[in-house]
Amino acid sequence: MSCSNLLIIGFVWPEPKSSAAGSRMLQLIEQFQQQGYQITFACAANTSYNTHDLSQLGIQTQAIVLNDDSFDSFIIALNPEVVLFDRFMIEEQYGWRVAEHLPDALRILDTEDFHGLRKARQKALKEDVAMTMTYLQNDTTKREIASIYRSDLSIMISEVEIEILTTYFNIDESLLCYLPFLLDPITENAIESTPTFNERNHFITIGNFLHAPNYDAVEHLKKDIWPVIRKSLPKAELHIYGAYPSQRVMQLHKPSEGFFIRGFAADVNEVMQQARVCLAPLRFGAGLKGKLIDAMHNGTPCVMSSIAAEGMFSHEAPNGFIEDDVMAFSKKAVALFTDEDTWQQKQQVGVKVINQRFDKSNFMNGFLERIQTLREQLTEHRQSNFIGNILQHQTLQSTKYLSKWIEAKNNLD
Repeated sequence: MSCSNLLIIGFVWPEPKSSAAGSRMLQLIEQFQQQGYQITFACAANTSYNTHDLSQLGIQTQAIVLNDDSFDSFIIALNPEVVLFDRFMIEEQYGWRVAEHLPDALRILDTEDFHGLRKARQKALKEDVAMTMTYLQNDTTKREIASIYRSDLSIMISEVEIEILTTYFNIDESLLCYLPFLLDPITENAIESTPTFNERNHFITIGNFLHAPNYDAVEHLKKDIWPVIRKSLPKAELHIYGAYPSQRVMQLHKPSEGFFIRGFAADVNEVMQQARVCLAPLRFGAGLKGKLIDAMHNGTPCVMSSIAAEGMFSHEAPNGFIEDDVMAFSKKAVALFTDEDTWQQKQQVGVKVINQRFDKSNFMNGFLERIQTLREQLTEHRQSNFIGNILQHQTLQSTKYLSKWIEAKNNLD
């Protein structure tokens, strides 16, 4: 395949050490680079001390501005054959500009996770009721599905979310592409060098504190689960890692209770290999959980909620236990922490899951062949997506005209 230009428009600049989303973005970048794509990454957000240096990967970067026609000039000059939107909010902001000025460019939406599903679960949890379709049909879901229809292809990280979109919302599978975490297999040498049961000595959980499900899980641990575990293991410690801990988070730091807020982990592999058991009692969320991938990659069995486990294991056994009840969760955590035979068995299961479900070689060729086929058959593909054509019609482009209004207002200020 001849060299092609890919423009990625980021919601944020990638931070692989801060979030699973950052790691995921670098995985996608690697796949496109291996197929010879020249990549430009553009973003309107500010950088941070955790921002990955994309220039080391040979990627051009471009700071862009929201609601400004300077973006139009930028994409016309760049003229990419493929444009990837990082989450539906970015497609809302820039998708109409790409469609208008680059009508022949393939438009891909990387959903990261199903935001409407996460929103529905969060609201149901707050109201202490089971989630129903009423909760799922929220404004975020409507915006997100509109973005899926406006795009030529949407990358989905979870098979469960594809099932929800196709079953409950009747979205055609031709618009969706399953692409989970793309990982290197765990080798025998890596397994042999992993610290043993007796070389590890505490519990761990990890996750970016700016992500609401992670903060809720830490509060849930502090209030409900950890006191039960400590009754059985009075000397046990829980080490909690995550980028961007607020003062609200730091107030949960209670060394006298074995509850340690450690903050940002410069090396997730190092801290995960020091721990014996990973706890992931997420009560709402969507997508795949990077903390479970990190745990399996480093031989750390888990106790997790059904929300945390969703989409991760399919028909495979989990690398630990799945429990939603507080007492059952705590009991399994104690058992996994103290029973070496069970711990070793669950560790081996984790290796199997990584190597069978997330080996990048199982997905790379099929994904990029699909991209190439879409590029060659783009007219026919768009004609079959009539709802997408409707949503591109000018009378329904509210996001376009809102952006133009803001742009005009800014020019007057």
